[in-house]
Amino acid sequence: MISSPEYAHGIAGSLKNGLDWLVGSGEFVHKPVMLINASLRATIAQASLAEILTTMAAKVINPCCITLPIMGSGLDATGIVDTPELAEVLARSLSDFAKHLH
Repeated sequence: MISSPEYAHGIAGSLKNGLDWLVGSGEFVHKPVMLINASLRATIAQASLAEILTTMAAKVINPCCITLPIMGSGLDATGIVDTPELAEVLARSLSDFAKHLH
């Protein structure tokens, strides 16, 4: 599972640098990946991250990738779990992703 904020339509520089270091290692080849986005506005970074991972031969499980509109809501982990519509989306996505891991 990977999540990144969006900065100037890109992923966080530290995450990009880490992924760049792993490109030649083969660590992501055929690994299932789920992307979690916390902002409805951060679509470009999410697409960029998916493209980078696909280039690295990771298996981005698109049906499990979600956007939870929590940016600016002030919700912490407990608040997300206590918000039924967010908790349901997250639980379903995590359950589906777990099925891909077996």
